[in-house]
Amino acid sequence: MPEISQLIPQRDPIVEVDELVSASESEAVTRLTVREDNFFAQSGVLHEPGLIEHMAQSAAAFAGNATFLRNEAPHLGFIGEVKRCHISLLPEVGAVLTTTVTLISEIAGVSLVKIATVCDGNPVAECQMKIFLKE
Repeated sequence: MPEISQLIPQRDPIVEVDELVSASESEAVTRLTVREDNFFAQSGVLHEPGLIEHMAQSAAAFAGNATFLRNEAPHLGFIGEVKRCHISLLPEVGAVLTTTVTLISEIAGVSLVKIATVCDGNPVAECQMKIFLKE
């Protein structure tokens, strides 16, 4: 798998994905270890904005892998909608998050994806995102 910096446009200190674990045409799996110096971590936990950013960057890594395979730079994406968002818990520093992005549909540069994040097999967060990619 390529380095995450080759797949997403975000750069430190706001990179919320450590690696793309696997990817296909319809699904991708990413991983993040929550570190104490994480931009969105306070009081020993990763807060809601960080979880949503992690899920969005996981979707970006999924899309970025497709552009990487075409020898293109990652495209800038914009979240158009977040719905059915449920956060079950705020992961503690040291937690390893595994996130699965599943493509529901894609039309004219707009993707609808389902995203689910777990930690040690326990649900952390889930949502649907509509993402617009800038060509």
